[in-house]
Amino acid sequence: MLAGPLLAPDTYAFNAAAPRRAELARADLRKGFASWRLAWALARLDLRNRYRGSVIGPFWMTLSTVLMMMGLGLLYSRLLGLSLGEYLPHLTVSLVVWNILAGMVTDACTSMTSAEGVIRQLRIPFTVHALRSVFRNGLTAAHSLPLIPLVFLLFGHLPGPEALLALVGIGLLLANAFFASILLGMLCARFRDIAPIVANVMQLAFFLTPILWKPELLKDLAVWLPLNPFYALLETIRGPLVEGGGQPLVWLAAILYTLALGAVSLAFFVRFRGRLAFWV
Repeated sequence: MLAGPLLAPDTYAFNAAAPRRAELARADLRKGFASWRLAWALARLDLRNRYRGSVIGPFWMTLSTVLMMMGLGLLYSRLLGLSLGEYLPHLTVSLVVWNILAGMVTDACTSMTSAEGVIRQLRIPFTVHALRSVFRNGLTAAHSLPLIPLVFLLFGHLPGPEALLALVGIGLLLANAFFASILLGMLCARFRDIAPIVANVMQLAFFLTPILWKPELLKDLAVWLPLNPFYALLETIRGPLVEGGGQPLVWLAAILYTLALGAVSLAFFVRFRGRLAFWV
């Protein structure tokens, strides 16, 4: 083990007799957030490499969302007995936010394994790779978010000042994306079967979450919807934009889910951070 005054307390030195896991994890988080520009540059590089040779690049996701809005909007507005002007703003926000949420969860599963070469060769904080995943999905989402105000203007739906609460909802979504990138990234590096399980769970959650349908269709059972964490996070953005702010119980549930995920992911990071390089 290295010793002496040249050894800073937040280096990668490890002593099995005194592992200092919490101290090293805090140093990783601190240095990782300080290196956010590196994560941003890597995220932009990822997008350029992903869509190299493509004509419209990330706008393929936007085009796919538009086609789903048109097809599902025309069909489900008739099935649910709603006018297109009433249903399409709800569907647009739901699909855009769900695509962001699902993309961040799916990408979180590979946030560490996709950086295998970097983790094995360079002493970059693991936090950088989690931030890289969040930034990468945020840049992709930025190509679809303009669809929301466009549909609102087209159908004359103008949200009130409570729409500013959607910014808080976006903050909660980003926080959950970061925590998921740490927890799922490490879990999927250790157990490679978890990624397809997560993909199947997200597919099931799409139908169990009020995206294509409205919560009030459940009538008395709608009171149980906050138990669905995906609904709670979705509603913190959709509620202020479409439904006048959202219910306080939904906001409380979303905050509690965020705190719980943060506690679990950080505890896992502290305990197993030293093994990640051997897992990827």
